Amino acid sequence: MDRPLAGAVDTRSSERGPLSVFHRMKERWGVGFWGLVAILLAFSLAGMTTLQLKGPVMGFIMPATAPGWLQWAVYLVVMLPVYQVLLLAYGTLLGQFDFFWSKLKAVGRLIVGRPARVSG
Repeated sequence: MDRPLAGAVDTRSSERGPLSVFHRMKERWGVGFWGLVAILLAFSLAGMTTLQLKGPVMGFIMPATAPGWLQWAVYLVVMLPVYQVLLLAYGTLLGQFDFFWSKLKAVGRLIVGRPARVSG
């Protein structure tokens, strides 16, 4: 029989399985295992720090009685740049400045409306 045992890992193809997404990220971003770990850790730390800062920053800027739509609008305008700065800071501390700087420039071009430069 050619069927693998139940629970066995299929090693014939790196395109299947729960870890394939990590292999694709490594290839797409051109980093090794530890580079991928540093990048994912920077994303995690920046997200958690942003959530920790949300309450105090938003409480300082506007009252809790403000309409929900206004709170969301102010949150996006204020906290998105904070998140980007934190992401760049954590990425730099983890040795991935070039990766995050290129991503930050791409986000800036997207916001400003400039097309990305074609390399080559």
